[in-house]
Amino acid sequence: MPRRPSHSTFRAFSLDPSSTEPLHRQLYEEMRRAILNGRIAPGSRLPASRDLASVSRISRNTVLSAYEQLLAEGYIQSRAGSGTFVAEAVPESLVPDPVENVSAPALPSAPRRLSRRALRASQIVLMRQQVQPVANAFRPGLPALDHFPMDVWRRIADRRLRRASVRVLAYGDPLGYLPLREAISAHLSASRGVTCDASRVMIVNGAQGGIAACADLLVDEGDTVWFEDPGYFAARACLDLSGAVLTPVPVDGSGLDVAAGIARAPRARLVYCTPSHQNPTGITMTLQRRMALLQWAQQAGAWIIEDDNASEYRYHGRPLAALQGIDPSHRVIYVGTFSKVLFSSLRIGYMVLPPDLVDVFSRSHDIETRGANSMLQGILADFMGEGHFARHVRRMRTLYGTRMAALERGVTELAPDVLELRPAEGGLNRLGMLPEGLDDTEVARECSRLNVVVTPLTAYSASAPPRGGLVMGFGGVDEAEIRTGVERIAGVVRALQRRGPATP
Repeated sequence: MPRRPSHSTFRAFSLDPSSTEPLHRQLYEEMRRAILNGRIAPGSRLPASRDLASVSRISRNTVLSAYEQLLAEGYIQSRAGSGTFVAEAVPESLVPDPVENVSAPALPSAPRRLSRRALRASQIVLMRQQVQPVANAFRPGLPALDHFPMDVWRRIADRRLRRASVRVLAYGDPLGYLPLREAISAHLSASRGVTCDASRVMIVNGAQGGIAACADLLVDEGDTVWFEDPGYFAARACLDLSGAVLTPVPVDGSGLDVAAGIARAPRARLVYCTPSHQNPTGITMTLQRRMALLQWAQQAGAWIIEDDNASEYRYHGRPLAALQGIDPSHRVIYVGTFSKVLFSSLRIGYMVLPPDLVDVFSRSHDIETRGANSMLQGILADFMGEGHFARHVRRMRTLYGTRMAALERGVTELAPDVLELRPAEGGLNRLGMLPEGLDDTEVARECSRLNVVVTPLTAYSASAPPRGGLVMGFGGVDEAEIRTGVERIAGVVRALQRRGPATP
């Protein structure tokens, strides 16, 4: 049950010294209306008469007269030694007659106007089928939250709070807390082959915050943007909101089809791609495709957003350096997040910016957000600097590899006829293709009734895919849940196959 406010900061605004009505009566009426319409909550402590007189610029006797009338009518209560409080319940007889609330005749007014951006936002659908997150199996992108070292995090947070100075209460650097940026730079240079230093790292609100910043600063309304098809629906919505014209570019077994993109939109302004672990197919873009993309971007003067989601988790195959690390012309903006590596609500992401974009991105971030939470960034910096981050990633890589194997085994044993897992070398999700003719949105909806959350491939696609599929996150699911989840999906698919196509 929510706590009631313990103190009201009520202040009288409608008092008119020039009115023929006495001030104490005006104050009484305003306080009475405030109590009845909920402006002052039941049980709230009212200001002392001296305090209310001071802030309302009236005499204390005026306040006392108003309080006496409210007390006599049961609107407020006086408690010896505690103060004056609004009554917990106002008697029905005290509720004003409807005639007192009659409003003045409505006047014609101009229509409420929204910006074009707001109108676009109201029309964007993030997912064609909203699936209720009622269970972990198989929520895409969910890490193993129960394996996060909460005791370590709590200890670091406690130490940070004990040693904190007043400087953490002030606005921080718009690029983010410097020690955290240094830790991120060191991590990315060593593990992903990213070319950077702390001066080019900017902390943002998750990867989505970085994508939104790119959409705001690199794309004008009407500009053409390449977007993977299928591709991450939330990123697509960000770019759509900017007013960009999205050109779907197909993804095949080698990743983004650069030749198809050039044929469809040779002068595109921006490219969004997930080369290390394509979202949602799990495909790794080949080196040949990467070089072709970089060469085209240099010639066309285009920017590339490299969303390196869950890149820390690779289980087999030869690792490839980040696209940014082999970019000679500084056209790539590298975006990553800790939400999928540590815990979902952390909402700390980062961007590695080309040198000539650092100033404009920093200025814009300063204008729009005034920096981020320095305390939380400091905790994460310590977590990384003391080696806990690297240890956690190593442990989780082993755990997730085991869980991905359990998913593969479950599909092989329980659903070989109804799910075809597409190969993937890393990440926290796997794409399972459904038999021909099945509606993946309907399958996802039926699975949700059994407390199994899967995302239809249709939600990631610019147009209806030729074959339905389900995106299944295995990171936050133990092996028993994985097996149960696969079994329930198989049951749903077989039931729909027996039923056949729905009659119109």
